[in-house]
Amino acid sequence: MKRTILGAAALLVSASALPFAATAVAQEASASAEQVRDVVTVTARRREESLKDVPVAVSALSSEQLDQIGAPDITALQALTPNATVQVARGSNSTLISFIRGVGQQDPLWGFEPGVGLYVDDVYVARPQGAVLDIFDIERIEVLRGPQGTLYGRNTIGGAIKYVTARMDGDPTLMARVSGGSYNQLDYMVSASTPLSDTFAVGGAYARYTRDGYGENLTTGQDHYNKDVTAYRLSAEWAPSDDLFFRLAYDRVEDESNPRHGSRILAGALPGSAPLNDIYDTNAGLTGENSVSTEGLSLTAEWNFSDTLTFKSITAYREGDTDTIIDFDNTPSPVLDIPAYYADDQFTQEFQLAYEGERLQGVVGVYYLDASAEGAFDTVAGLLGITIGTGGVVDTESYALFGDFSYDVTDRLRVSVGARYTEDEKTGDVFRANYLGAGRTPLTGGPAATPILLRTDYTSERSFDQFTPRISVSYDLNDQLTGYASYSQGFKSGGFDMRGDAILTPDTVNGYEPETVDSFEIGLKGENIGGILNFSSAFFWSDYQDQQVTTQVPTATGIASFVDNVGQSTIYGAEIEGSLFLSDNLTANFALGWLQAEFDEFLRYDLVAQAYVDISDQVVFQNAPEWSGYLGLTYTSEIFGGDLAVTPSVSYRDSYSQFEFPNPLLDEDGYTLVDLSAVWSAPNEHWQIGLHGRNLTDEEYRIGGYNFPGAIFDDSVVAFYGPPRTFTATLTYRY
Repeated sequence: MKRTILGAAALLVSASALPFAATAVAQEASASAEQVRDVVTVTARRREESLKDVPVAVSALSSEQLDQIGAPDITALQALTPNATVQVARGSNSTLISFIRGVGQQDPLWGFEPGVGLYVDDVYVARPQGAVLDIFDIERIEVLRGPQGTLYGRNTIGGAIKYVTARMDGDPTLMARVSGGSYNQLDYMVSASTPLSDTFAVGGAYARYTRDGYGENLTTGQDHYNKDVTAYRLSAEWAPSDDLFFRLAYDRVEDESNPRHGSRILAGALPGSAPLNDIYDTNAGLTGENSVSTEGLSLTAEWNFSDTLTFKSITAYREGDTDTIIDFDNTPSPVLDIPAYYADDQFTQEFQLAYEGERLQGVVGVYYLDASAEGAFDTVAGLLGITIGTGGVVDTESYALFGDFSYDVTDRLRVSVGARYTEDEKTGDVFRANYLGAGRTPLTGGPAATPILLRTDYTSERSFDQFTPRISVSYDLNDQLTGYASYSQGFKSGGFDMRGDAILTPDTVNGYEPETVDSFEIGLKGENIGGILNFSSAFFWSDYQDQQVTTQVPTATGIASFVDNVGQSTIYGAEIEGSLFLSDNLTANFALGWLQAEFDEFLRYDLVAQAYVDISDQVVFQNAPEWSGYLGLTYTSEIFGGDLAVTPSVSYRDSYSQFEFPNPLLDEDGYTLVDLSAVWSAPNEHWQIGLHGRNLTDEEYRIGGYNFPGAIFDDSVVAFYGPPRTFTATLTYRY
């Protein structure tokens, strides 16, 4: 504990010392010191502001930065952002798992809300399926850390990830790219836009991503950990006057990658259950369809009433469908097989009124969501001779009023106040039953059958409401440095456990309560210090109440599922990130996070005692490494008449647990990834060539797992791994 406190103190002292270190470097490199760097603009508070002026911990990554390092998809944010987990969910190819500052969602089950909100141009993406978005046709990505309950509402208690696309300009544009690399990777993407008149323009983008598997399914012969994704986006923009703007946008993602089953850690008694030599291989025998599709349509309208008032409307509809199979036992036998489907749709409407005065700026608005999520899965327990069929649907209607204003008390002192009132109405319908035999039930397309034991069958309604305030004070120490202190609260809605077993846990029919996070933060930001340094630093402390935790444990008659409000916990830590321009040719980008997350109370239902007991001394936070860091050095020079940028980088992630209960077989001991990118841009700026090597040391590291030990599941302890060493070459043309 002493070491970690000293580490945090050193981190904050380093942050405060950076401006003085920058001055020293500037004195040694006066040419660099006189150079004024670009101001980073973000929309974290639903209006354009300088990153330095926003009293929120936010990372802003431009498309150029992500291209420069060869970022493959949204999971690249994990290395670049302090105290963040952004990765592919276990047993899937495109389902998103995200944690920020220890708060998030491991379980991507329908109806269980995420703790980190995902937004595409201010449209909330409610479900994690199909949310591992490839990075194309964007302007930047913003990662907001800490509760964002005022402006972004429910389910952003950990933070929010925002995709931001640029408006079309008045000239035709074209970008075409092709990439090839390891494991027969072949990606191609094209985007274009053109004005059809002085006021109307259309554009679109199409991308295709394919790659062979890192391993092989030795039972079926399929590639394992492969990629087969198609994505496209269409948009039309109309600006009939300087004060009116409309954008209609459509996007769709289709993932037809093969099933991802993982790799066994323990040897079982059945044939094909021994761990394999290659961690990316599997002996899984479950076969069936594996596909994910998501699509959305949105209409954004802006009307500038005056120089100070702007009205904005965001109307959107999204839907998704998933058919998947996961072989939990990783053997040819149906010991623990899970065929499943998910489907969801959502309609959202948001109205905003923004005010931009000389000293007062802010936004007020209303928000509405009408969403439905359904699914079903079979737990095929072959050694028990039964299949547990589980299915259900949860409907959500949400209403919110919000406002956030900032007032310049003096030229240097600003005070911001915000609040949101949210009301959710949920209806849950849950069914769970045992069927005789090891095969699909009627819930997932099997033959008609009568259950031998009804475990759960109920329909229930719940309402939840919450007032979430925010307040901050920021002060410009000088023209380059700003300090701030803030308090904010986040709210994650309650609901119903779609896996709930009313025989083992009778309280499941009552659903679970919302959870809240109260977060206090102090920070220091610097911009263009000596012309060579931009940085952001923060220290935070959070009180996490009524935390929702989902757990699945094996029992003598199958698998018991819990979604409990386990109690409370304390989270605190520190972060620093930024860019240091060491010379005209050399830039260092860095990020460092320190995190402490501890349960103060963890109530778990004891199946034997039929009561809740506090087991906080036995559990830890999942996906919450104590240290995480990134350092990338970009060297630029002229060569062959063009510009060459070479970026070696290293990222580190400390040891962490996959679940609340530590498991030495599955938990990750920590790892370091080394990448190298080289990008050459032609003198006419039309052509660009990139070479990217990722995980150059071929590090093996776990990103997820399943834990079902015991004879009835043949010791099914399974791990999922991050990508091995890969190389990619990219050719890009821009007009």
